[in-house]
Amino acid sequence: MEIVPPERFPNRDLHGLLAFLEYVRGVAARKGRPQLASISLAVKHIDPLAVLESIYEPGELHLYLEQPQADEAVAAAEAIFQQTFAGAERFAQARDWVRDIWDNTIAIGDLDRPASGPRAFAAFTFGEDAEPDEARAFAPGTVFIPRWQVARRQGVSTAVANVPVSADAPIEFLAQKVLAAHAKFSVFDYAGLTGGEAPAPAVFKKHDVGGEGWFTAAVEQALAGIRAGAYRKIVLARAVDLEAGSDFSPLETLNALREAYPSCFAFSFSDGGARSFIGATPERLAQAVGGRLVTAALAGSAPRGARAGDDAALGAGLLASDKDLREHRHVVESIERRLRALGLEPAAAVQPRLFKLPNVQHLLTPIETALPEGVTLLDAAGSLHPTPAVGGVPREAAVPHIGRIENFSRGLYAGTLGWIDARGEGDFVVAIRSALVEGARARLYAGVGIVEVSGSVPS
Repeated sequence: MEIVPPERFPNRDLHGLLAFLEYVRGVAARKGRPQLASISLAVKHIDPLAVLESIYEPGELHLYLEQPQADEAVAAAEAIFQQTFAGAERFAQARDWVRDIWDNTIAIGDLDRPASGPRAFAAFTFGEDAEPDEARAFAPGTVFIPRWQVARRQGVSTAVANVPVSADAPIEFLAQKVLAAHAKFSVFDYAGLTGGEAPAPAVFKKHDVGGEGWFTAAVEQALAGIRAGAYRKIVLARAVDLEAGSDFSPLETLNALREAYPSCFAFSFSDGGARSFIGATPERLAQAVGGRLVTAALAGSAPRGARAGDDAALGAGLLASDKDLREHRHVVESIERRLRALGLEPAAAVQPRLFKLPNVQHLLTPIETALPEGVTLLDAAGSLHPTPAVGGVPREAAVPHIGRIENFSRGLYAGTLGWIDARGEGDFVVAIRSALVEGARARLYAGVGIVEVSGSVPS
């Protein structure tokens, strides 16, 4: 990515922007291909979810990701460049596509601020191949550069406008659009978004996908596979379909989730197909920051107690549970093995700790490693996905059996979504605790890890 020093075009007005875009247009003509012009601007406090809500269109591509407790949030919409990928090499293909975009990007503005500069946003389904109903299914991999993005990091807010500039681009028109967008984000008005939430629509139909008794039979089938030595652990998903008398409001639901689970990652993704995949996941797949790769093993769970003593007893029991510790160790070892296959040297915490949510507590082991030049966040994400926490152990044996046992396509459930920037930094999460919302219909997902001592009478 070429970074243009601010003193080269010091005037932050229409004249200065036209001069910058004229320069970019000249580069596009010289290279014989469009360039991405990216303009970053420091703005006052912004809530990316509120901004997304103000311009939300079901048919527009968007991605939102926020971890409230860390004060990290970003929203992006309206793709100017996008590509889809499928197959075993989809993460590598996405990496190369993004790299080519950055090689043809020219950036200017407040690039010394946190969350500045252009980002590529991506979503990958659980499976690597296209689903049978391709007209309605999410692509196995979708990557896009947004027309606009707003982000907040530890109290600092930044707005970014991205513009495709060809050799014959109408730069006057483009300049006006950029100035209008930045003017809006500089003094974003929340007045039109107040007035209280509308009541949730009444649900009049609810049923398990697959019918009554299906999940019990599925777990029994999974346990039979374990006893036969096909795999040591497998994770099965369950889906429930809801139908309401009026349309659901996915972003209002998302706001409630981020308030209820501030330590989780609230997310929303739409590929422009008039549906939103939303959720609040506790699980990060991988983060690249400051030249390091950060991930964690999250497996093994117990309920929360109503009183402090009850809660502490449940937590202590989880930390001493042979079944949960064994399951957790499978996940740690899998992550370490896959990172070493990339030439990395992961370091895991000596023992797991408790990660507590309002309704459940998990075993968590942080894992970090240096991220050398030549290995990208997308390389790591492609190697780690799907984790044993959503697939099984061994992954190569368990994952194919999931498709044979489950009676629906997971789509983005247990997939991964996030972003990566031109510096190589970024964040991807595991898309669990989620729902697919389309008009008055919603499909809710949940999963459970099956190991030999799980029992044979599931509920």
